[in-house]
Amino acid sequence: MSFERVIKLPLDRIGVLIGKGGKVKAEIEKKCGVKIKVDSKTGEVLIKSTGNLTESLPLKAVDIVAAIARGFSPMRAFRLLDENTVLNIIDLKNYAGKSKSNLQRIKGRIIGLNGKARRIIEELTEANISVYGHMVAIIGDVDQVKTATDAVVMLATGSPHKVVYNMLQKIRTKAKMDRLKLWEGGESYV
Repeated sequence: MSFERVIKLPLDRIGVLIGKGGKVKAEIEKKCGVKIKVDSKTGEVLIKSTGNLTESLPLKAVDIVAAIARGFSPMRAFRLLDENTVLNIIDLKNYAGKSKSNLQRIKGRIIGLNGKARRIIEELTEANISVYGHMVAIIGDVDQVKTATDAVVMLATGSPHKVVYNMLQKIRTKAKMDRLKLWEGGESYV
């Protein structure tokens, strides 16, 4: 059984996917057991498994290419090779409607002044966030992505930044307390 998927890549991201001397594309192919063909005129990227599906990771290759398409650096996109790491893409048009000014305002709220809002969300969730075009892409483990997605949606729907940051801080504090209780509750073998 073979796997084949086509992804549309923005033309300005093709160079990032291919990398200097084809290095990034070759690394994805090697690590995921796939073959990648890029049409530099249309931006279509064909991802095909090269062997047995149990030996290849074609869906991870799709996620890595999608992450690069949504503005992530290859280094951050390769984080998706970890089996516990996922990608979520949010279309801001769902919150902005057809208005370009609404879309710009929402993007501005998510990015913040000099990138501050995005940076705070990344720090408090430990997820990576990219705002590109009308999309927000998030990479992290399932909990990190869920929390970061909630924060992005709250900002997109007009919640004040302070409310979002407080929510993130509470979740982070609770997670730290849960880890501490787990650690304290462990058996002592001394």
